[in-house]
Amino acid sequence: MSREFNYIVRLHGSNLDGTKAVPYAISDIKGMGIRMALSLTKAAGVDPTHRLGSLSDAEVKRLEDALEDPVKVGLPKWMLNHRKDPITGGDHHLLASDLDIRTKDELELMRETRSWKGERHARGIKVRGQHTKTTARKGRSVGVTKKQLQQPAAAKKEE
Repeated sequence: MSREFNYIVRLHGSNLDGTKAVPYAISDIKGMGIRMALSLTKAAGVDPTHRLGSLSDAEVKRLEDALEDPVKVGLPKWMLNHRKDPITGGDHHLLASDLDIRTKDELELMRETRSWKGERHARGIKVRGQHTKTTARKGRSVGVTKKQLQQPAAAKKEE
């Protein structure tokens, strides 16, 4: 029985390369790393050595269901990327646009509550305790500017 090879496979709202091995193709979805993709592939009962384009419709459906709820297929909760959600209190694995939206919402919540991290996000400076004396200078003036050097020299000439 010969199956048609699909060069582009649609999974979770993303067009994936069908020529790649299944875990590597799935890892192209934002929020899905290679380790999570490999574990998810094995838990869904799909051979990780096959190419994504050669999978049957039933196998693609199993992968889609596993992407929707990884805990249901047997993955441990510690592998999820959004645990202990501050709003619902549950554990989720967010992908693609859901991950972007939830991240923006949580940053906005931190800014509104005026937490330390929220204040630093609002100011556009380092959040996680990094040094800032010599790094993160993009867009800001560094050192002494030419105008500052010329002002004392002009004042001395006038005297």
